Amino acid sequence: MEKKRNSFSGSVGFVLAAAGSAVGLGNIWRFPYLAAKDGGGLFLVIYLVLALTFGFTMLVTEVAIGRKTKQSPLTAYAKIHPKFRWIGLFACLVPFMIMPYYCAIGGWVLKYAAVFLVGNGTAAAEDGFFTGFITSQYEPIVMAILFTAATIFVVYRGVDKGIERISKILMPILFLLILGIAIFALTIHKGDVTGLDGLKVFVIPSVKGMSAGDILIVVMDAMGQLFYSISVAMGIMVAYGSYLRDEDNLMRSVNQIELFDTMVAFLAGVMIIPAVLVFMGPEGMTSGPGLMFIALPKVFAEMGLVGRIVGIAFFIMVLFAALTSSISILEAVVSSFMDYFKISRRRATVIEGAIAMVIAVVVCLGYNKFYFEVTLPNHVVGQILDIMDYVSNNILMPVVAIGTCFLIGWAVGPETIIEEATKTGEKFGRRRLYRVMIRYVAPVLLLFLLLKSLGIINL
Repeated sequence: MEKKRNSFSGSVGFVLAAAGSAVGLGNIWRFPYLAAKDGGGLFLVIYLVLALTFGFTMLVTEVAIGRKTKQSPLTAYAKIHPKFRWIGLFACLVPFMIMPYYCAIGGWVLKYAAVFLVGNGTAAAEDGFFTGFITSQYEPIVMAILFTAATIFVVYRGVDKGIERISKILMPILFLLILGIAIFALTIHKGDVTGLDGLKVFVIPSVKGMSAGDILIVVMDAMGQLFYSISVAMGIMVAYGSYLRDEDNLMRSVNQIELFDTMVAFLAGVMIIPAVLVFMGPEGMTSGPGLMFIALPKVFAEMGLVGRIVGIAFFIMVLFAALTSSISILEAVVSSFMDYFKISRRRATVIEGAIAMVIAVVVCLGYNKFYFEVTLPNHVVGQILDIMDYVSNNILMPVVAIGTCFLIGWAVGPETIIEEATKTGEKFGRRRLYRVMIRYVAPVLLLFLLLKSLGIINL
């Protein structure tokens, strides 16, 4: 199996594919609304600190595990230590659960991209448009199926001809679109309020009126965001790491992924927060998850003709970001099926793709035919999508990360990762930090995050 294993053609392909996974809805959708909720600059500073410490630790660990074992997440952990086989099962279960509802959300993005492309962006700005769409019976299903089919097509073609090739095309376009919209957002104004005022809100930290508990909430939000941003604890980086060639510079690649992801997250905030502040005021900053689908179309409508053009560019960019991420999510499961069941890529892709498509339909029906409400331990009142998101992101991902810390920090030792990461002679920057993080700091932070998610600790 190892002899026939696909690989990226080089470190550039790996970095772009991994960055494509990291740069998804987590960066463009979730990061700005969390920054708006958590005091802008304060959230940004805490996020950057965690990215350089906790994020770096988990990212280099998972990529090194993948390259060292040349296995997918389902089978890689057992090769490191047989008693930690269970981590692989959980790490595979996470993307298996995420894939269907991510494709449902991808269908929402596809709908908005289509609406703006045909010049009907003003309709998307109307009250009730988003709710009317997701609660309709057939259109969300059609959009989710189309989005899933596109994802399946790329993964079906393989690592170099599918994932790497599409990443090399979409990622430069994606970055240029984000950069262009971010620069434009700084030039807009309405009355006395300008885009630069929004930038100040985003980048200048403020703890005014915040208690120690409030700051701790910001820390937990920022750490939770890192899971989304760098695609750790969901098997993706293990799978992609297994396709990284032994002669490629692992540390340089990880640093580039880290830099690219953080840059895009920052630009996403620059792109969204100033625009919302200028046209909707401070109250627009409290839109939460609806920031992208409800608040932003209203912002684009306020801009007039320019807003239509920006709206088209924005939702095409978001669609590209969602697609590159869904490809990586599907690949994590497909590679696991290939390694565990010893089946071909094509067969594994068709099987998992079909399963994801069926469950995605159920997720879409969760807003109409199968509608119900349940209050989750994190106090979110949700439906099928919210339950799947809660279990995968709030429970399984912290458990996978905690297990990984104990596996590498204590069972086999940090040198296992350090040696793999430096076997071609490269330097391991932040070596001492890595040892302290993987053994002590990361497990404590992760345990706290898990207990908070379970409702055991209330902040």
